[in-house]
Formats: sequence, C-alpha cells, structure tokens
Amino acid sequence: MTDTAPTQAGTEPQDRRHVLLVFAGLMVAMLLASLDQMIFGTALPTIVGELNGVDHMLWVTTAYILASTIVLPVYGKLGDQIGRKGLFIFAIAVFIAGSIIGGFADSMTWLIAGRTVQGLGGGGLMVLAMAIIADVVPARERGRYMGIMGGVFALSSVAGPLLGGWFTDSIGWRWAFWMNIPLGILAIVSAVAFLHLPKPARGRLDLDIAGMLLIAVASTCVVLTATWGGSTYAWASPVIIGLIIGAVLTITAFFFVELRAAEPIMPPSLFRERNFTLTTAAGLIIGTAMFGAMAYMPTYLQMVTGANATQAGLLMIPMMFGLLVTSIGSGQLVSRTGRYKWLPIVGTLIAALSLFLLSTMTPTLAVPVICGYLMLLGIGLGMGMQILVLIVQNTFPIEQVGTATAANNYFRQIGASLGSAIVGSLFVARLADNLTSTLPVTDGAGSSNSFTPALVQALPAPVRDIIVTAYNDALTPVFLLMVPLILVAVVLLAFVDEVPLSTTIKREALPESMEIDGMTNMYLGEIVDDDAPLEEGSRAGG
Repeated sequence: MTDTAPTQAGTEPQDRRHVLLVFAGLMVAMLLASLDQMIFGTALPTIVGELNGVDHMLWVTTAYILASTIVLPVYGKLGDQIGRKGLFIFAIAVFIAGSIIGGFADSMTWLIAGRTVQGLGGGGLMVLAMAIIADVVPARERGRYMGIMGGVFALSSVAGPLLGGWFTDSIGWRWAFWMNIPLGILAIVSAVAFLHLPKPARGRLDLDIAGMLLIAVASTCVVLTATWGGSTYAWASPVIIGLIIGAVLTITAFFFVELRAAEPIMPPSLFRERNFTLTTAAGLIIGTAMFGAMAYMPTYLQMVTGANATQAGLLMIPMMFGLLVTSIGSGQLVSRTGRYKWLPIVGTLIAALSLFLLSTMTPTLAVPVICGYLMLLGIGLGMGMQILVLIVQNTFPIEQVGTATAANNYFRQIGASLGSAIVGSLFVARLADNLTSTLPVTDGAGSSNSFTPALVQALPAPVRDIIVTAYNDALTPVFLLMVPLILVAVVLLAFVDEVPLSTTIKREALPESMEIDGMTNMYLGEIVDDDAPLEEGSRAGG
C-alpha cells in the first residue's frame, strides 16, 4: 500500500473539526460510564436504608465494576477485529437497558441486576472511547485528548456524588438511572453521525470463546473472594477456599488457552513489552487504592460530618478540582514536551501522602482539612491516570491498541474491584463489630441495617456520637493499609522506559480500495506503510 496523501492545508481545519465532533461524542459516552461509577456514592446510604439492604451495600458498587471488568478484554479484542463503531453503539444501548432496569428496581436484587447490566455496557464505553482516540490521533498529540478524558473522570468524581445527592434530597434517587436515557440516546446519535473510523485490516470475527469464559470465571472468583472473605464467610470456610482454588485453576487454564488460541483475547505477547507490564501492574495497584478510597468517602462525609447527600457531593469538589487541573495540565505538557515518565511517579507519591492523611481523620476534624486531603488525592491521580494509558498505547501498533488498552484497563478495573470489595468488606465488618460492641440495645434506633444519614442525625446525641465514631473507626484504618501498597507502584513506574511518543499512526498494509468511511486522510496524522522507514518511537502507532 502506498502512503496516503498528507492532509492538505485547505482540508485540515475541516478534519480537525471532525475530530472535535468525534471527541465530543466520546466524552458524552465516557461521562455516562464514569458518572455511574460515582453517582451512587452519596445516594447509597438512603437507597440501602429504603430497601433494607445495608449488608448488601457494597454490591451496588462492586456489581457494576465487576461486570464492566469482565467485558473489557472482549470489547478491546472485537474492536481490533471488526471495528469499533458498531460495538460502541451496542455498548451504549446495553447501558441504557441497565439504567431502565435499575430505575424500576423495587428491591436490592433488581437494583444490583440493573447495575450489572449497566456495567456490561459501561465497560465497552470506557475502553472503546480510549481506543477510538488512538484511531484518529497520533500518540504525541494524544496527550492533550487523554488529559481531557481524565478531566471528564474528574468532573464525574464530583458531579456524580453531587447529582446523586441532589436526586436523593429532591426528586428521588431513581433519577440517577433515568438521566442516562436521554444522554445515551444523544451519544448514539453522535456516534452514528460523526464517528468515521478506519476499517480494520482483517475485518473478520474470530472469537476466543474459551478465553472469554475463563477470564470471566477467574475475575468473578477473585472479586467474590475479596468481597466475602472475612465478612460474609470466614477466610477458612469452604466457600472462600473453593473460590481461591477456582481462581488459581481458571487463571492457570486461561494462560495455557491463550498460548494456543488463534486470536487470544489477551495475548501473552503483550506482557513481553516491559512498559506494558510495569504500567499495568502499577495501574492495578492505583486502581485498588483509588476506588477503595473514593467509593466510601461520600458515605463517610454524610455519616461522620453530618452533611446531607447534596452537601457530601459538594465536599468532593476539591478532589475534582485537583484531578481536573492536573489531568488536563499533564496532558498538555506531554503533548508539548514529549516527556512523560516523571508525571505518574510524582503523582503516585502525592496520592500515597493523601491516603496517609485520610487515615488520620477523626470525627472532630475540620471539614476544610478533609477537603484539603481530598484535593491532594485528586492532584496525585490526575498526574498519572491517563498517562499510563498513553504509555501502553505508544508501545503497540494501532492494530493491537484496542486489545492492549483493554488489557491495561482490565487490570486497573480488577484493582478497582478489589479496592471496592476489600475496603467495603473491611468497612462493613468493622462497622458491624463497632456497633455491636458499643451501641446500646435499647437505643430506639432500630436495626443498624436500616441506618440512613437522616435517621442517625435525629438520634439523641450520645447514641449519635457512638454511631459516628463507629463509622470513622471502621474506615480510616483502611486508608493506612493502602499506603505501602501504592508505594510499590512508585517503584514499578521508576523502571518504565521513556520511549519517544510516535508522531504518526502506523497501520498494517491494507487493500488500496479500503477507505476510512469515505475519507482518505487521517485526521491529525498520516498513515504509514509497513515498509516505510520509521522514526524512533514510530513503531508504536497507537
């Protein structure tokens, strides 16, 4: 195949406008997925109180993350094989269906079912959006776009709890589901109208069914072990031991299946690349700490500080501000300088410091100080979160970018699942122990399984203080346990090779008749021949 003609000066503004339209549609979809990871934080205490399911509270969060984790490699591999546009639209439709189920839920069972279906769609939205950007923007320019993607997550980290709180205090928490329907329809219309992507070189479907099933079972075993171990079941119970054995066996079987598969869903060859292995391991650790800390902070703010649901959302704004500024700023800096290694290292150190400070919180600590700790966490996460994805994409040619991005996000989501499950399990178990040992039997408060923030604030001061102290003492020690873990990520990132970011999008040879949905020019980079000489770093076309 010969090189496509460079983008002419007269058409470049139109191409750039088209990229911005594509990017805007992707942002709507990412907003949907990221909001749903955060929106139930402030609404959760009221929801589980109304549905009488505090003991199932962690599943509202874990079900979404687990479902989205399982499908990440599937979406990534299928996108590389058959193209991403149709899959992207399908994922949005599944997400809308899950929102409808959740909106009508009248029990914890149906609520968790709705969240599970949402996760099956939401996982596709996140990974496909990241891969689609790699389809149209070379790595050197992609930093600024990835930074804005991180900014969307930052916005969701506050807009989610804030909207969840406002819905809970006003029109009802079910609107956390209903609002996804018009936004999802808008994202579908935008994808149909503006999403013009390169067609894959192969364009055929070759499913790794055995690999898909094994990775789903292995993921479920790992998360259930973390969720149930030490709380629902003793660590030495047959259930937990069975889950651990199941995880080991399925992970081992998955490894051997992938070695023999014609089109492995997670190719072992990915792990031969040093930067992929290091950033993926670091991403898993950061995901554990990040989601573990963020998932239960709104509940802590309501129960301990006395904030209502809306106020708890507002108190998360400092974290959003820190994440938003550093995510966008780091993306711009990478695109301008091409240097990126130091950003996730420094950011992870800052995040470790913030987790240590969060572990020192007490019921009497001033609210502005808590907000300062949260801002520090946002600053740290914003400096490295999207840069790790950029490093992975810069390591592989565009035909593998979807698979590599999905694998990297899979392990980050496994970390998120473990973080939410471990923190949730420890939090709920410690809370139950604290309340059982300190709460008077004849307090008039009813079952601790039905506590809501409003009910706790209405209790007599002595009883309320016992409950508030129980919540504080149940959560803060967990933050301290994460500090040495996240420092391991710093060490891993120190060994990353700073490979120059590619300035072109390299593709395999395609038939000359192949068009990019009728467009012959790549939007912000040129398509490079397999036989064309490559500048240093250009082999990583992503």
